Amino acid sequence: MLKFAANLSFLYNELPFMERFAAAAKDGFKGVEYLFPYAFSKQEIAAALKDTGLQQVLFNAPPAGHDRDSAQAAWDQGVRGTTCLPGREDEFQRGFMLALEYAEALNCPRIHVMAGLVPEAVRTASHLPALLATSAPHASTPGPLRDTYVRNLRWAAGQAAAVGREVLIEPINTRDIPHFFLNRQDDAHTIVQEVNMPNLKVQFDLYHCQIVEGDVENKIRHYLPTGRVAHLQIAGVPQRHEPDTGELNYATLFKTIEQVSAECGWDGWLGCEYRPALGAVPGGTSNGLGWIKHIA
Repeated sequence: MLKFAANLSFLYNELPFMERFAAAAKDGFKGVEYLFPYAFSKQEIAAALKDTGLQQVLFNAPPAGHDRDSAQAAWDQGVRGTTCLPGREDEFQRGFMLALEYAEALNCPRIHVMAGLVPEAVRTASHLPALLATSAPHASTPGPLRDTYVRNLRWAAGQAAAVGREVLIEPINTRDIPHFFLNRQDDAHTIVQEVNMPNLKVQFDLYHCQIVEGDVENKIRHYLPTGRVAHLQIAGVPQRHEPDTGELNYATLFKTIEQVSAECGWDGWLGCEYRPALGAVPGGTSNGLGWIKHIA
């Protein structure tokens, strides 16, 4: 049976953040995820989880910064991770240690570390080949960004392994986040294999995958049995609404996930990281959840 987690950064946006836990539980969700917890104390969120019986399944390490205030400010300023950025290793490490503190308090098994944006100076550098001068270097491109990315991931995986947590990396499409460093499933899996730490895994977002490369069903069949996928996320394409709208046939994809999971023993969560089509209005999320009954 598929396990769906409500993404509280996207769902129930008509409510203050701390009220979204109860709303998700009322609608039958058993797990939650979100982008960042740092605007709130560990104690506040832990209490909300306990009161609602929800399981925290995933959140992101700070996009930058080294404490609660600087983490939120970095996101508001458009920073989308520092993992691949040379010269910011200390900042990455301090931020990741903050994420581990939250993971411990919230009993969260997984932390996603955002790769970061390819710096403009690198994108436009005159010494790059013509192709790379007009399209950002990415995770398959040799160079200091990739080297830094691998080193930071190896360090983070080591820190997380010591306390029983997993580190996740996620390919993200460059339409939603232009110049993001990691975009493709094959690049993510190559990185995971190169780092060679058993607790470094891939966060496979079907929405991002469809936009960048397509062939989603075959990628599910190929990658889930590898043991390198820890978490799936879903949304309709292209509007990023409920998964019963758009060009992806989620009825088929859910059946595929169930079949492959039964064959290989995959037992991960599916994060509902979509924007309700009704918007941030009272009942906007709840009234759009018919897809769970009719598709899942």
